[in-house]
Amino acid sequence: MCGIVAYVGHREAYPIIIKGLKRLEYRGYDSAGVALLNDGLNVYKKKGKVKDLEDTLTEANLTSTIGIGHTRWATHGEPNDKNAHPHYSSNEKLAIIHNGIIENYDSIKKNLIKKGHVFYSDTDSEVFIHFIEDIQKNTGCLLEEAVRLAMKEVVGAYAIVIMDATNPSQLIAARKGSPLVIGVGEGEFFFASDATPIIEYTNEVIYLNDYELAVVRDGELTVKNIDNILQSPYVQTLELELEAIEKGGFEHFMLKEIYEQPRSVADCMRGRVNADSGHLVLGGLRDYIDKLAKTKRIVIVACGTSWHAGLVGEYIFEELARINVEVEYASEFRYRNPIIKEGDFVIAISQSGETADTLAAIELAKSKGATIIGVCNVVGASIPRASHAGAYTHAGPEIGVASTKAFTAQVTVLALMAIAVARKKGTLHEDTFRRLLFELERIPSKIEKVLQADEKIKVIAEQFKDARNFIYLGRGYNFPVALEGALKLKEISYIHAEGYPAAEMKHGPIALIDEEMPVVFIATKDSSYEKVVSNIQEVKARKGKVIAIVTEGDKLIPTMADYTIEIPAAHDALIPLLATIPLQLLSYHIAVLRGCNVDQPRNLAKSVTVE
Repeated sequence: MCGIVAYVGHREAYPIIIKGLKRLEYRGYDSAGVALLNDGLNVYKKKGKVKDLEDTLTEANLTSTIGIGHTRWATHGEPNDKNAHPHYSSNEKLAIIHNGIIENYDSIKKNLIKKGHVFYSDTDSEVFIHFIEDIQKNTGCLLEEAVRLAMKEVVGAYAIVIMDATNPSQLIAARKGSPLVIGVGEGEFFFASDATPIIEYTNEVIYLNDYELAVVRDGELTVKNIDNILQSPYVQTLELELEAIEKGGFEHFMLKEIYEQPRSVADCMRGRVNADSGHLVLGGLRDYIDKLAKTKRIVIVACGTSWHAGLVGEYIFEELARINVEVEYASEFRYRNPIIKEGDFVIAISQSGETADTLAAIELAKSKGATIIGVCNVVGASIPRASHAGAYTHAGPEIGVASTKAFTAQVTVLALMAIAVARKKGTLHEDTFRRLLFELERIPSKIEKVLQADEKIKVIAEQFKDARNFIYLGRGYNFPVALEGALKLKEISYIHAEGYPAAEMKHGPIALIDEEMPVVFIATKDSSYEKVVSNIQEVKARKGKVIAIVTEGDKLIPTMADYTIEIPAAHDALIPLLATIPLQLLSYHIAVLRGCNVDQPRNLAKSVTVE
């Protein structure tokens, strides 16, 4: 969950690294550091944001054409200067940056202490570089060989880049379980946790695979696997535009990404859907659609917001395709000996495509004979490469830590998959199929209409910015929306919030209702409408404050609720694509009014690449 940047070439390294760290700060922002090679191997690091580090270096000699940088999300050791990366080896001739967790670091550390090694931090990363140094010292091998031998011994996940004071043209990188991208330029190379720091300089990249080791020396790149066999890496051309990772005039990335949803949802459907011709094709599933239509069981694995999208997917698949679907937390899936059989399909959902728990769930499911379908946003990420087939969401980069457009993009792709499978299976009448396609094509313009309520939502946020608790309630397709709304509020405003099925309110949560409790109802005109109306009346009878998301033109609920926000009518299965937008805006405005760091909420990082 940390951010890695490194450069070697003919340019000044420091400006590239510091700009790259700022672009990766969504991956971790409790400390930052750089190492440069000039008159020795010099490490500069500081607790806090990248700007705090930058402010301390105004007098430092930063001239160098090689360097490594890191922005940290703490795992081993609290956030402070000494635990910040990079870390030196014992002789201070080597420096490392590391994303991941070394699970057996303690036993390695104890053995190294017996040999006289002294450690200055509480991190597993410092142990890693001392271990590499110890191997090199005891065997007399080259540094790259010492790294390879260390890779065979350490247990856990890592993406590392290492500098060597004795070799000013060399960087060594390796990965297992944590992402690492290599940008290929003219006589220069860029290393990063994702492509955002690289795209300004080159769109030619290599995604390093697990157990691979990359060495740049004297302007040449070689890649070997853990068995020391030379690899032929695939150089991929990125389609990412630099403008996509800038704020574009918005105050926060989160607000920009909320407003990008008409386009991102449309991009999910571009080339896949044409309602006029009855065209629906998911190219990434072409070879598996028949098998998927015949399966008896689908298991969806995901974490956080992606898990909520998976719940919506469960409802759509079961209603339209009549296939049994189970939605599992990927973080729990691998630890409970799940029942997976050949013929089962596992749909793995992840915005980044690097979520460690989801990757582990995939490997377990594959070992039991399941077919894996990946739903991801980042082309070339680990989950798409580990899947048998899949579909990219094409939402574009999402920099805000709290996911917004990722959710609606994932729901859109899951809806397309379910509709395609239902049509193939014969459980969807042709008229309904065409109507769903037409409805899908109208969703982007309907989201634009929902966004017009922004000023009204800001006024509502002002009324509730000091609340200590929220309850979110919805039925059917709107229950996952309630969960997602509560999560957004928790993530960025630090207000305690819980989402429940509205029908469950009387089974416990109603005890919390009083005149200080805001209750958000997703109360659109669907098959559960009358029941939700009754739930609202029960809350109002107990003096609860009701904020209701209602269908445009609703005359009844506005007479009961304290505040209402209208959304256009849509098919029940597609309502989550509209109903979640006001909840994103409500959370955003409450967080801003409370003075919270919206894009970088405390204790969170964007891509959870460690367990």
